[in-house]
Amino acid sequence: MTPGKEKGFNAMRIIDSSSTFKLPGSVRKVLLIQLGDIGDVVWTTPSIRAVKNSLPGSKVSVMVKDGFGGLLEVDPSIESIFEVKSYHGNLFHQATGQLSFIRELRAQHFDLVVDLRLGDRGAFMSFASGAPIRVTFYQSWGLPRWRWFFFTHGVVPGPSVYTRGATDQSLRILREIGIDTKDIIPKLWVSDTVKKRVQEILTGEKMDRYNRWITINPYSRWTYKEWSDPKWIDIIQWLWKEFAMPTIVIGSPDENSKVEALIRQCTTPAFNFAGKTTLAELAGLLKLSHLHIGVDSAGPHIAAATGTPTVTIYGPSSWQDWAPVGEQHRVVLPDMDCVPCKKKGCNHSGRSLCLEALSTDSVKSVISEIMKKP
Repeated sequence: MTPGKEKGFNAMRIIDSSSTFKLPGSVRKVLLIQLGDIGDVVWTTPSIRAVKNSLPGSKVSVMVKDGFGGLLEVDPSIESIFEVKSYHGNLFHQATGQLSFIRELRAQHFDLVVDLRLGDRGAFMSFASGAPIRVTFYQSWGLPRWRWFFFTHGVVPGPSVYTRGATDQSLRILREIGIDTKDIIPKLWVSDTVKKRVQEILTGEKMDRYNRWITINPYSRWTYKEWSDPKWIDIIQWLWKEFAMPTIVIGSPDENSKVEALIRQCTTPAFNFAGKTTLAELAGLLKLSHLHIGVDSAGPHIAAATGTPTVTIYGPSSWQDWAPVGEQHRVVLPDMDCVPCKKKGCNHSGRSLCLEALSTDSVKSVISEIMKKP
């Protein structure tokens, strides 16, 4: 048995291209659940604006992972942000924290909740919200049947409208319920408070003596996306000699020691900012950067969304699906027929021969081109 298109107790209505479903005109309070990684959150910002603009008078809230909300805290399209936390302590304290969060969620009386991913926690939070309309992606295979009981509507997404970037990952579900936009470029806002904190951090790191700098993120959560340290050292030193610009190396707190080891091998000005900012402060820092260079990770997504030009190195992962869109954003690819293989390294080995073969000259050429632009 599969969920029917009819309405009924525990029956999830399926919405596809043949459906006539329309959102009720009374929908005002909307919650978008995006429990993906940082890049997913950034690429969801066009969908947030789409909801706000498609539903006049609507108030749009967003649910993200703990710590990610700072990226969105001054987005003018967002009413409130819920961060899903992991509660510690004994079972009683964990249950108390979870129940308190759910009470806060239900107190919002959302009219519509849309879960933009297929995770269990997003499904549970959708159901716990108590919203009368709860929407998810629908596919007839690979998912547990209990999901059908947590949502009122399942969307069978149509074909992608935009073949570049990841905006359509969330727009494909919203489009089928009457919410769409042509404004597909992610955008992040930086508050005056964050700008001030960033300036204080720069001063503390003695960066205030430089008028311009370049940021790089050499590391990724997935090592098969990374380039080697000797090549990054070559790039960092070349940037100083060619453009007289120091380099700020960003990364997560876990990457701080790797970044420190990297910059110690550099003979030109390079600064370790890994783990020294919040996500909001990182966005503020990247907004001030003259150019951001990095591998496929959060850095290029955040930088591009603040308006900073980017050069991103891609190997196994799909640049068509994830690379920033626009003339000021460039991609460097290894010249190999297998790119992108969309595997976790060659044959899922964790090692990417394509990136090992990518020369620094190839990257320098692209950087030079973008640096020449006014």
